[in-house]
Amino acid sequence: MKQFKIIDFWVNTGLIISSVIISILERKEDFLHNYFFAGYFIVGGWQVISMLVHVFNRCFTARWTARYIYHWITFIAIVTMPGSFWVLLYAAPFMAVYYTYLCYQETYVKMKRPLSILK
Repeated sequence: MKQFKIIDFWVNTGLIISSVIISILERKEDFLHNYFFAGYFIVGGWQVISMLVHVFNRCFTARWTARYIYHWITFIAIVTMPGSFWVLLYAAPFMAVYYTYLCYQETYVKMKRPLSILK
């Protein structure tokens, strides 16, 4: 699971950065053909798959932890998608960055080996 978490963090980071760079370079005025909007679904899709892997492996999903609360917020947002579209349009980039930060914390802070802290 540690290898998946490392890959998850770097894929999240790469997807966010590449979707922002591509959308800046593309400069399309049409909202539906904008790559920034497509980045929402690409990054969001990867993060939903990642959340499902964490749930099925029961990794860092104890009750009332940051990941547990984030999973419920995302689940409610996806279920109420037609009504929450405009809220998610503005909140999704912040949620994506927070999820990447959450993955970083779990991988490089919480999963550190005790002997590596002594160095």
